[in-house]
Amino acid sequence: MKLVADANVLLAAVLGDRARAVLQHPDIDEVLTAEPTLAEVQEYAIILARKRGLSLDTLLLAVAALPVTIVDPPVYSRSLSEARKLIAKRRDPNDVDILTLALHTKLPLWSNDNDFEAAAIAVRIEWHTTAELLRKLGISGHR
Repeated sequence: MKLVADANVLLAAVLGDRARAVLQHPDIDEVLTAEPTLAEVQEYAIILARKRGLSLDTLLLAVAALPVTIVDPPVYSRSLSEARKLIAKRRDPNDVDILTLALHTKLPLWSNDNDFEAAAIAVRIEWHTTAELLRKLGISGHR
């Protein structure tokens, strides 16, 4: 299975959440993310390191070690106008890149962001939360 991952699940994986079990599962062939989405993960890692008293270097190394393929915006830019139309009424404009990548690749989007549940988006992309993927992959009891 191939997936396009949003910032929230990648950050959760860095922090040791159950999302890490999804990334490490043998049925996950590849996880892609947009370059701006990875930059968002790095930005939030800095904030979390300060708030939680964690080592910034360790968190940034964990972000760099994520088993994801980073896709630059020019690769998926042809789908940008469609994504912008779909995301226009949503709260988080930062999600336009990850939605564009999912539309362009026609791969399922992995995010715990309920904004993707909106009917206009759900019709055009397959969307999974971490909990759904854990069930689908037969992973239980991981923390």
